[in-house]
Amino acid sequence: MSASALIASTSVSRKASSLPRTTIVVGLAAAGIVTVAAALLHAVGVSFEVDAEMIPLLGFAQLTFVGAVIGGVLLAVLNRRSATPSRRFVQIVVTLTALSCVPSVAMSDDMATKVALVALHVLAAAIIVPVLLRRAND
Repeated sequence: MSASALIASTSVSRKASSLPRTTIVVGLAAAGIVTVAAALLHAVGVSFEVDAEMIPLLGFAQLTFVGAVIGGVLLAVLNRRSATPSRRFVQIVVTLTALSCVPSVAMSDDMATKVALVALHVLAAAIIVPVLLRRAND
């Protein structure tokens, strides 16, 4: 094996082994940031009521973290099965982010809540996607 092939192999291996750790770290960071943003929005008057029940702050953290884990698993699969994992990853996560906003818009009666929920989805994606994208094996 040539030196350049060995270096490339080690680089890919290092990226793959750090993807789970990166996913957890960015998931926790995004969960914290999104939860703080939701708390601030609630403090300035956004109700976050859906079907007459307020979304609990912990729910923002949990779902943001789950979204990061889904993104990490998706990227791991694409790294193994796609010739262009970063391109496919971006295509899929843009679609999934847009789809994740549909219930927020459809279920809430309050326009401020709709806008805030969509903005929080976009904030989470803006934090998570670029960090995970650095772990794509292109």
